[in-house]
Amino acid sequence: YEAIAVELINAGALVHATNKYGEKPIDKCKGDLAQRLEKLAVESGEDLRKISFNDPNVTGLKTRSRDATLSRNKGINVRDLSLHTKLSSSPCHEMWHGTWQRNDVVVRVLSFRDYSARITRDFNEEFPRLRIFSHPNILPVIGGSADPPYLYIVTQATPYGSLYKILHEGAGLVVDTALALSLAADVARGMAFLHSLDQPIMGMNLNSKHVVIDEERRARISMAHSKFSFEERGKVLYPQWMAPEALQIRQTQMNMKAADMWSYAILLWELATREVPFADLSPMEAGMKIALEQLRVQIPPGLSP
Repeated sequence: YEAIAVELINAGALVHATNKYGEKPIDKCKGDLAQRLEKLAVESGEDLRKISFNDPNVTGLKTRSRDATLSRNKGINVRDLSLHTKLSSSPCHEMWHGTWQRNDVVVRVLSFRDYSARITRDFNEEFPRLRIFSHPNILPVIGGSADPPYLYIVTQATPYGSLYKILHEGAGLVVDTALALSLAADVARGMAFLHSLDQPIMGMNLNSKHVVIDEERRARISMAHSKFSFEERGKVLYPQWMAPEALQIRQTQMNMKAADMWSYAILLWELATREVPFADLSPMEAGMKIALEQLRVQIPPGLSP
């Protein structure tokens, strides 16, 4: 019994995380064992405050020992970041591969022509909500830094990159039927957790470019791609995965869970067909036709919808 408990803590189990009934694992232990396990949790980096099972304020949580170390850092000094390789760029941001405190990281860099103190204030309020270390299918934001006119959002690098890269660019991982089903289930679990939060994550658009595959071949939804309140909402990068209503009205005016289910269905279609949705159209054309002309993906013959 004690050996199993020790192994679980070393693997990242949280002794003060409650279930939906408010019960903590440490409460189930008696006498000296509870004290020994609590001491081990402290040594492994756990914050011993009581943690609600769906609390979005997850500073100090961890799913693995590496996450325990990363979760302690919220504000990051940009001088400690070393950016090596530009991974991608768009009108909204650039993605860089780099290092931070000897950790392999990916950094999303935002720049603003009209930067103001309000952007810094809102950024410092909003990015900690993306530090979700409490679920294995969520890739948290490690930390952030404001260095006007730039903002830096730092997350852990993954060996295989995005699901999009694996499916469409040959990232060195063969996705057979079993793995495809496993990845689909991973994404579903991650989305179910996000939907369970008391405070929903606004600005999170599900698509295969925002899902990454870790060293355990597990899919994780990257929080680094969530939009902030001060970003231009009119700029839509990947409408091919978005629900028609998401292209027409504000997030606050629609059922976000239903819109996420639409995006998840497109991702399932992508896993089944290994095709890019509406690849023959530009993003703008696809978005307009989805919103106004009922453009939809075609279910291949022999594939049940």
